Amino acid sequence: MSPDVWMILAFAGLLIAGVPVAFSLALSGAVGIVVGLSPDMLATLGTNTYNSIAKYPLIAIPLFILTGLIFERSGVALRLVRFAQALIGPRHGGLALVAVLVCMIMGGMSGSGPADAAAVAMVMLPSMTKAGYPKPFSATLIAASASTAILIPPSVALILYSIVVPGVDLRALFAAGLFPGILAGIALLVPAMIVSKRYGWEGGTPVEGAEQLSVRTTFKQAIPALFAPVLILGGLRSGLFTPTEAAVVAVAYGALVGLFFTRELSLRDLWELLGEAAIISGVVMLIIALAGIFAWAGTMLGTFRHLAEWVIGLTDNGVLLLVLVMLAVLVAGMLLDAISIYLIMMPILIPVMQHFEWNPVWFGILLAMNIAIGQFTPPVAVNLMVTTEVAKIRLEQTIGWALLFVVAMGCALALVALFPAIALWLPSVLGYNV
Repeated sequence: MSPDVWMILAFAGLLIAGVPVAFSLALSGAVGIVVGLSPDMLATLGTNTYNSIAKYPLIAIPLFILTGLIFERSGVALRLVRFAQALIGPRHGGLALVAVLVCMIMGGMSGSGPADAAAVAMVMLPSMTKAGYPKPFSATLIAASASTAILIPPSVALILYSIVVPGVDLRALFAAGLFPGILAGIALLVPAMIVSKRYGWEGGTPVEGAEQLSVRTTFKQAIPALFAPVLILGGLRSGLFTPTEAAVVAVAYGALVGLFFTRELSLRDLWELLGEAAIISGVVMLIIALAGIFAWAGTMLGTFRHLAEWVIGLTDNGVLLLVLVMLAVLVAGMLLDAISIYLIMMPILIPVMQHFEWNPVWFGILLAMNIAIGQFTPPVAVNLMVTTEVAKIRLEQTIGWALLFVVAMGCALALVALFPAIALWLPSVLGYNV
């Protein structure tokens, strides 16, 4: 067998054996180096791991992770829920609408689906259950809505995509993700409202005393939360700071809100959150670092080139191939996290994207939408794992609802694929390079 096959089989075998993705990538890359190059080349492992993470834009990832944790702990989600509840008022499906809106706004602060899902689920699930919504439905809706965080800026996944794909402007990606993210939220909301009305689920149960609060009062309380996305995106658009600097600003702003406005965050809590963010970021950076071994081995052996040529050779029809790629990414999203998918698949997909002249910004948004669907599609479904844990139900109970929302978001994905302007119009108007 060729070294390419040895490396791919080693990677697949390690994953099947339950070895974590990071170590599967590193070990299979080492197999490729030993079989296809020389055992002496193992001396490059240290250099490759360092080079993989020695990139300035990567600083934004741990900072946005910390931002999400700070806003989650600061009581921001509860204030957003109260405002949305007061604004929408009692109606069938009202709480479903609140859940989707709050998830989308929270996504504009954290850039992380699981963090978004955890923060909203802890606030919304008790009130939705009290209002008559079944727990499996509520948990699935929140998990699906939280997946829009991967699209609505700032998005950790889009940051990584801009690093993996050379020449892509992160600001353009952030702008391009806004309307598809909103479209995805609307796509989830439509079936949620229809089902709520059909079964007569009343969404008028107030959330933790919100019946005593007016729209004006709740709006005042929610202003710091609503201003966070404006601060981040406005600063990027004005050129006041870069995406990486925006992450620093977001952390500082979140800390100020938690310490001095909501006063639900203490210095001790902040210290604990720094440690928690360091652990989560360490896992992410470990995957990125060890994936560098796999990427270097695959490049030196020509594995990615051979796979890209094989994919291109499947058909001359760019539309058909795009559908096949999207299906492959969807399946990968059901099994792996977004970071692993980008690191594993992009070296193969970049030549395919260039061959068919697909717009890299538009293609990146399509990939992100696919991965978002995977975040609430069993068997792995990281967002769904979070919400089912909060709801104290089994993951299997949510499969039917998950399929409904997969179809709904799949329709949004199809619209963005058929009409690229949905993603590309805003960055073009803002003058970014698309």
